[in-house]
Amino acid sequence: MPTLLYLHGFRSSPQSAKARATAQRVQQLNQAREAAGQPSIRWLCPQLPPSPREAIDLCLQLLAGERGSSLGLIGSSLGGFYATYLAHTLQARAALLNPAVDPARDLAAFIGVHTAWHDPALRFEFTAAHVQQLHALEVGDVRCAVPDPQHYLVIIAQGDEVLDWREMAARYRGAQCTVLPGGDHALSDYAQRHLHAVLHWCLHGAV
Repeated sequence: MPTLLYLHGFRSSPQSAKARATAQRVQQLNQAREAAGQPSIRWLCPQLPPSPREAIDLCLQLLAGERGSSLGLIGSSLGGFYATYLAHTLQARAALLNPAVDPARDLAAFIGVHTAWHDPALRFEFTAAHVQQLHALEVGDVRCAVPDPQHYLVIIAQGDEVLDWREMAARYRGAQCTVLPGGDHALSDYAQRHLHAVLHWCLHGAV
């Protein structure tokens, strides 16, 4: 049974447009696979805790030893940073959507209490200890190209208003990168233009 794990970004949730579009498409694929007598795709899209260490521990617990070619990861923004760590650790493929390269640096300015994008009633605290946990999850030197770039499909928007597209392209040099002119951090056209390629990559063409 193939497993697909989606990792959302900072202040985001499984209710993001990209997560919901991916979940809907996986459901459609599973209906077709069931009709063909094929095993279903195991879909995982947890609400990640604010602690990076706890987020990774939760993912590893959900995966329950899953690794290698039967596992596909999708990570958006901070989730892309997490997916990089998991892909490196578990030797799995990952599709990264405007991935955060150095979140310990970028999020140090965001220490404090925040609300969630999709549920403003949900509040959480991001701390200095969380910044240090991000450092501990870095794969190699974040100022250099990521090790084993063949594990990654990376979609980068030059119009990203949050992250530097040049830094993303340099970090994932050697990976299968698509650099889009324009676009935005949310990849608003994800479902229409990129979802099929993401699933094709993560599921080794079984879409």
